[in-house]
Amino acid sequence: MEKSKKNIGRGEFLTRLGVGTAVTAAAFVGCKPSGVKFDPYDVDDDDVPTDKMEYRTNHNTGDKVSILGYGCMRWPMTKGDNGRDVVDQEAVNELVDYALAHGVNYFDTSPVYCQGHSEEVTGKALSRHRRDSYFIATKMSNFSNYSRENSILMYNRSFELLQVDTIDYYLLHNIGSSVKSFEDRFINNGILDFLIEERKKGKIRNLGWSFHGSKEVFDHILAYHEQVHWDFIQIQMNYSDWQNARGNNVDAEYLYAELEKRNIPVVIMEPLLGGRLSNVPNHIAARLQEQEPERSIASWAFRFVGSYPMVLTALSGMTYEDHLQDNIRTFAPFVPLTDEDKSFLFKTAELMLQYPTIPCNDCKYCMPCPYGLDIPAILLHYNKCVNEGNLTSSPNDENFKKARRAFLVGYDRAVEKERQADHCVGCKQCNEHCPQRIDIPRQMRRIDKYIDELRKSRQF
Repeated sequence: MEKSKKNIGRGEFLTRLGVGTAVTAAAFVGCKPSGVKFDPYDVDDDDVPTDKMEYRTNHNTGDKVSILGYGCMRWPMTKGDNGRDVVDQEAVNELVDYALAHGVNYFDTSPVYCQGHSEEVTGKALSRHRRDSYFIATKMSNFSNYSRENSILMYNRSFELLQVDTIDYYLLHNIGSSVKSFEDRFINNGILDFLIEERKKGKIRNLGWSFHGSKEVFDHILAYHEQVHWDFIQIQMNYSDWQNARGNNVDAEYLYAELEKRNIPVVIMEPLLGGRLSNVPNHIAARLQEQEPERSIASWAFRFVGSYPMVLTALSGMTYEDHLQDNIRTFAPFVPLTDEDKSFLFKTAELMLQYPTIPCNDCKYCMPCPYGLDIPAILLHYNKCVNEGNLTSSPNDENFKKARRAFLVGYDRAVEKERQADHCVGCKQCNEHCPQRIDIPRQMRRIDKYIDELRKSRQF
């Protein structure tokens, strides 16, 4: 990759999201999609039911929303004509078709997901179906350029890319870093007032916000409820964060309780903590499977969030068909956890805290890196090795040879050499965009040092 093309600042990247021509795509409304590898409307797989999905009613609108929502941040990728990764539209179409055929009807996207392409590919996939068969959620992702003009341009472009006349659930995106940031992005420029007016016109059916940040900021923004009437709020909630939220995040127990008091429907993000609650350390996996051998590791996390009545839907970024199928099984039909089950999970979460994973949720908000690093892939590989017991500190360790090989070989497979941690220059552009408040350059230096020590070792 040429350096001149890699070195694109995030501001320019986000600004580009607000310009360009409108997307055009044929709409196959009400008919069965063609050209798919499998027919989602002719399902003979008995263990993935088509008619048992759990639905929750939004008391504001009467919407019957599937408790399993589709997070459109991690769509499958393929190689484009220029050799670069692009979203695989055909694969997205197939996943959307399968989800709808099995009762999933809530799709959550953003102008910045999939390097700015999620709204477009999601819109193309959904426009092939009846508009009343799905609910679409997207966001005001005006992180770098929050002028009124650019924010409204971003808002209008979402309608074009999604190919809709109304947006069912519209969010102020990722607020919580500071009161000043919230007020600059939405109050001082009049954007919140603009969105309230759009809701009155019917262009927005539900207005809310997604939150990562401090308790003080959460309380400040929630206080607007009296004048705005937030229709829903999206929070990070899972059994690990319920009482042990890491970094600057707030315990989900507090967030949920405050929303429950106000009777505000809750949308859940990161029920799996970016996959970390499905890729748990081996002895944790054994603990969960011993309790219920017939269920997947991930199903515990989804059943946890679904067991709280104010939860409208729980989002999952299902990149692969088998992830989608497993999650459908969990919620179709849905069996809530007992109090004993919850206590078991809280003890499990405490055990997991003993493992030094980096709290990366693979949201990719840190991307693109101006120097080409694949930051999420680096952090996820490190966490994978921690969970599998392939992190070693000394050549004298009994499993050093095996762990060394697993880390180095796996690292080169997971991350292209020109995108590895040694290319980090410490510019810190990524830090301000990380919802988990990870000091990314510090972690890059630490991982690179660890890799350097492994490579220098003569223990084979």
